[in-house]
Amino acid sequence: MEALGPETWQAVALSLRVALVATLLSLPFGIGIAWLLARRDFPGRGVLNGLVHLPLILPPVVTGYLLLLLFGRQGPLGGLLHDLFGITLAFRWTGAALAAAIMAFPLMVRAIRLAFEAVDPRLEAAAATLGASAPRVFATVTLPLIAPGIVAGAILAFAKAMGEFGATITFVSNIPGETQTIPSAIYAFLQVPGGEGAALTLVAISVAIAMGALVASEWIGARIARRIRG
Repeated sequence: MEALGPETWQAVALSLRVALVATLLSLPFGIGIAWLLARRDFPGRGVLNGLVHLPLILPPVVTGYLLLLLFGRQGPLGGLLHDLFGITLAFRWTGAALAAAIMAFPLMVRAIRLAFEAVDPRLEAAAATLGASAPRVFATVTLPLIAPGIVAGAILAFAKAMGEFGATITFVSNIPGETQTIPSAIYAFLQVPGGEGAALTLVAISVAIAMGALVASEWIGARIARRIRG
């Protein structure tokens, strides 16, 4: 392993920012869709479930290309965002966050959905019979019970977003200081002679971050579980 330059540390910082933004912005949608899939039977439920899990089975490059078609400056959504709000996603770090969020979303939804399905609906019904409104039942009964699932889903999404490569490099390229994340920096180092040492250092950093996230997940989940039991 060898010391990394400032540009490479920018890739580490950008990966952390992209993963954090992707996780936080997708979490409310993940909770809502997991609730729909776990608790509601409606026309198109199977289609929604398939769309949510589609990034897991599509090649990441295909997902990145579809994002480029939709959110590029000439795409229908990208053009609209640029014309109305001046927002450009393609070849920007914000686009990397979008790509990472989409690739990580299925893992988040699955973990939270399993947590919803593990909650006994009779507990919610009992709270409702005591006069609690639906939002209050969700906030005071359901949400605390599914909190470990939310934490697990968020950590899984964060880890997946940190390691996302195919969709990201297709949608936002590999621009040092702008869109270069840890995986794309490792790829770049492996393309030049003598870059193996820097690549190995980045691999070690990735492993340390992933292990730290998993340890934090276990610790937070255990604390939440103890509070629920208490």
